[in-house]
Amino acid sequence: MMKRTFRAGLLLSTAAVMVASAASADERPMPTRQFVLDLGIGGSVQPKYDGADNYLLYPFPIISVGRFYVPGLGQVVDGATTKRGFFFFPSFNYIGERKASDDPDLTGTNSINWALELGVGIGYRHDWLRGFVELRQGINGHHGQVGQFGLDIITNPVERVEFSFGPRVAFASEDYMDRYFGVSTTEAVASGGALTPYDPSGGFKSVGIAARASYAWTDTVSLHLQGRWDRLIGDAADSPIVNKGSEDQFSAGVGISYRFSFDVF
Repeated sequence: MMKRTFRAGLLLSTAAVMVASAASADERPMPTRQFVLDLGIGGSVQPKYDGADNYLLYPFPIISVGRFYVPGLGQVVDGATTKRGFFFFPSFNYIGERKASDDPDLTGTNSINWALELGVGIGYRHDWLRGFVELRQGINGHHGQVGQFGLDIITNPVERVEFSFGPRVAFASEDYMDRYFGVSTTEAVASGGALTPYDPSGGFKSVGIAARASYAWTDTVSLHLQGRWDRLIGDAADSPIVNKGSEDQFSAGVGISYRFSFDVF
């Protein structure tokens, strides 16, 4: 399993996919078009899978929504006019295939096919404070439900720089937890005793802190730096797989994005 990565390819995750609120991500003038999107690419050092204690470097996309128009509803996201109000955004994640050969700590475990998670997020921003919740449905590798709560404090320490940081709480259904943290009797035997049978329940998966700094180099190009720490908790932390790895999961990345603005309707 790769929490926020492809085994080879693009990384899509709520931690790495940067989604803006109902206000501009910085002090740049917001184009008054129907759609304003910041798209880019970066690189991030992340755990090989949930509970791993070794890390690899992966690419990740940067997707920020400054303005978004829905026919009949109007500008459901409007960073051009306010830093207060509700906002909506797509939430998605790709989890690459996990195999026993990926790590000695996974010896005896069954392969888990790649999974795509699709969902939506909703939040509210009031000046320097932003809160949100995300929900996603798994497809293929798992069919569970996952999501997270987040709260950010937003500051502009110097001109054209935005810094945000705050707590995160992730949760997952029993299907997801059993798929990625559970150990069947057959797997325990195949591990040669390194793993013991384990049947986790759904619930809270981790707590942590995320931080991000963005610098508006020009009105269309921005540079980004982000980091995150998660502590696996509950049934996830008690997994034999995590006991062989680490409950503490860290990530850090840098990236660059370009702002696109256009009308469709």
